Amino acid sequence: MSIENYGFQRIVVLIKRMALVLCLTGDLGAYAQERIELDDGSHLTVFVVGPAKSKNKLSPLLILMGGGPGNVSISRDTSSWLGNEFAQRGWFVAVPVSPNNRAFRGYDNNLKILMLIDQLQQRDDVAPGKTLLAGISNGGMSALEIARRNPEKFFGVAAVPALSASTFDNKPLAGFPVYLRIGGEDQLGWADRFDETVAALEEAGVDLDAAILDSAPHMFRMNWESLDAWLAKIRVAAD
Repeated sequence: MSIENYGFQRIVVLIKRMALVLCLTGDLGAYAQERIELDDGSHLTVFVVGPAKSKNKLSPLLILMGGGPGNVSISRDTSSWLGNEFAQRGWFVAVPVSPNNRAFRGYDNNLKILMLIDQLQQRDDVAPGKTLLAGISNGGMSALEIARRNPEKFFGVAAVPALSASTFDNKPLAGFPVYLRIGGEDQLGWADRFDETVAALEEAGVDLDAAILDSAPHMFRMNWESLDAWLAKIRVAAD
């Protein structure tokens, strides 16, 4: 079975259930829903979460993509829990809604993310330069796909989780930072493909920080001690 069709319907149901649990148990931050026009005349619905603490300086941009189809409900929930966590750490977070229920897979959807970044970085409170990509499940694979096309534009990718394979051309990601976590008790069997994914990325020379999270399901709370250390590392390297 291809990654594209890997338990897609099960992923959607699981994401909805887990997002509800995480929203009920986590701190919800304020987000704004915006409709942003892109350079090609199309529009994206985007959930925006501004940095919790303003220090009168520009904030680095994070594009965060939800799992499954990346629809409105999933993107809103993603902005509420994981987006809020990143905003608490000073990131300007944008969670776009997929225009075609395919997350942001494929050339046309990849291009929309690049155009969205261009629009957001014109704002007075968003820093120019590199952007961080992050994604959950299908959103994590979207993030890797987007990064493969223009790795020089990004700090790195936080894929929590994602899959890859030797059939993907990961060579453009040589030396590129990727943070990968997969739950050890992933209900979709993604833990069984962890070694395959790591091998595919390492063979391409990716700067990989990867681990299995013991007893964790498909969607999980972040280990922020680990992720914060990785975020600090990539920011320093970019500077």
